[in-house]
Amino acid sequence: MAQKVTKEELLAKAKKPAEDAMVMHSFYRGKMQTLPRAVIRDYKDFAVWYTPGVAAPCKAIQADRDKAYEYTSKWNTVAVVSDGTRVLGLGNIGPEAAMPVMEGKAMLFKYLGGVDAVAVCLDTKDPEEIIRTVKIIQPSFGGINLEDIENPKCFHILDTLRKECRIPVWHDDQQGTAAVTLAGIVNALKVVNKDMKKVKVTMIGVGAANVAIIRLMLSAGFKAENMIIVDSKATLHGGRKDLEEKQQENPYKWDLAKRTNPDKVEGGIAEALVGCDVVISLSTPDPDTIKPAWLKKMNKNGIGFFCANPLPEIWPWDAKEAGLRVVATGRSDFPNQVNNSIGFPAIFRGTLDVKARTITDEMCIAAAYELAKFAEEQGLSDEHIVPTMADTEVFVREAVAVGMKAVEQGVARENLTREELTRRSGEMIREARKTVETLMQTGMIPPPPKGY
Repeated sequence: MAQKVTKEELLAKAKKPAEDAMVMHSFYRGKMQTLPRAVIRDYKDFAVWYTPGVAAPCKAIQADRDKAYEYTSKWNTVAVVSDGTRVLGLGNIGPEAAMPVMEGKAMLFKYLGGVDAVAVCLDTKDPEEIIRTVKIIQPSFGGINLEDIENPKCFHILDTLRKECRIPVWHDDQQGTAAVTLAGIVNALKVVNKDMKKVKVTMIGVGAANVAIIRLMLSAGFKAENMIIVDSKATLHGGRKDLEEKQQENPYKWDLAKRTNPDKVEGGIAEALVGCDVVISLSTPDPDTIKPAWLKKMNKNGIGFFCANPLPEIWPWDAKEAGLRVVATGRSDFPNQVNNSIGFPAIFRGTLDVKARTITDEMCIAAAYELAKFAEEQGLSDEHIVPTMADTEVFVREAVAVGMKAVEQGVARENLTREELTRRSGEMIREARKTVETLMQTGMIPPPPKGY
C-alpha cells in the first residue's frame, strides 16, 4: 500500500513541475520546430524540391489526390485542433493559452509514436466553425486530433467530422481516455476474477471522457442495464424530466439515461455505489468528492478508477482502506496511472501506417486489448494493470493491433501484413527517438539551464 502523505505535501510536489515549466518553456521558447525530411546536398536540389521539378508531383496529385500520401508529408502529419474551452484542469482559457498543451501533445506524438503533429488553436467557440475549419484544412493532414473542447459540443463536432471527413478524426479526451481506461478495467477484472458481462458499474461524471468510456465498454461487452451514471445533480434514469426536457441540448446524456439504471435508483454518488463492483470517476478534482463510507457499500474486491486531475476524487489509500482491491488514478506518483499518452501516439501510428480513412471504436478496442495483453505478460497485480510510457515496446505492438484492425474492417487505404506493419511502425518510432537524442547530443537542442 502506498505510504500516506498529506494533501499539503502532494500539492507542494504538484507545484514543482509548474515552477520548472515556467523556466523551461521560456528558455526553449516552445517545444516543437520544423526540420527537413529530405536531403539538401547543395542548392541545385531546390530545383527538385521546389520549382521547376515540384510541378511533376503536383500534376500527379491533381490526377489522383491520394498520391498526396506518396509525394508529401501528409501521410505522417496530424493537426492537434483545439478551441481552448476545456483545457486540462484549467477550463475555458482560450486558444493562445491552450498552445503549450497542444505543443506538448505534439511532442508526445513525435517521441512516442513517430508522428509529426502541429498545434492548431482556433479563435472561435462556434462548433459549426470548428467543423468547417477542420474540413477545409484536411488536405494538409493525414489525421486530426481534437483536443480540450468543451462538453457537449465536442460530441457533435466529433460525430460530424467522423462522418464527413476523408481522413481520420478523433477526440483524445473521448476515444483516447476510453481506450486506456478499458485496458485498465479489463485487467483489473482479471485481478479480481470478475466477468465484465455481470459486474455492476457506477460512472461518476458525464463529460466527454466518461461518455466515450461508456460507449467503448458497451462495445466491449459490458451491459448497459448493469450501469448507473451520476451527473452533478443525481443519478441518470429515464424518469429524469430535466434531462428529457433538455434532450435537444444534450442528446447523449438523455440516451444514456434511458439505456442505463433500469431500476431508476435515485440519489447521488452514495446511492449509486451501493452493491457495485466497479466505479469509474472523472469528476471534481478533490479528494473529498467520494467518501470512504460510500465505497464500503460496494461489493467485495471492488475496483475504483478515480481519474480527476490534478487530485483524485479520493486518495488511493483511503479507497483501499474502504475495501477496494484495485485502485487507479490519473497521477504518475501512484500505482496504476491511467494515462492517455500510452494510447494516442500508437493509435495514430497504426492509423497513419495503413492510411486509414477513420478511427473506429473497434480500432480503439484493439488498442485497449493490446495494452492489456502487454501488461498481463509483465504480470498483473493489484498495483499493475496497465503499461507506462517507459514500456517502449508497447507502442509498436499497439500500433500494429490498430493497423491490422483497420485492414480487417476495410477502412485502410493500404493493406499491410502484420510483419510489414511491425517493421514500419518500429522504424518510425525508433527514428523519432534517435532524432531527438542526436539533436541533444550535438547541442542543436541545448541543455536546460543549470538546476533544471
